[in-house]
Amino acid sequence: MNIVYVLNTLVVLGILISAVCAVAFENILSSVIALGVTGAFMALEFILLQAPDVAIAEAAVGAVLSTAIFVIAVKKTTPKEEEEKK
Repeated sequence: MNIVYVLNTLVVLGILISAVCAVAFENILSSVIALGVTGAFMALEFILLQAPDVAIAEAAVGAVLSTAIFVIAVKKTTPKEEEEKK
């Protein structure tokens, strides 16, 4: 069994698990973080598929930028009373 095959399998499992977690979590902030982890796994998969240009774009946009925008949006739209309860 090839090491690249094993790494590919592990990364795809990571993508699936983090995507399911992003949908299943009740807390919106946890879902956003799981979505960022999914983007990071996608970037790693693109590196394994020897597409470094796509991996850099996915890491920058999918894992970092969109996660930061979602976190800022959640923080700005969450009522203050709800933040104090947590």
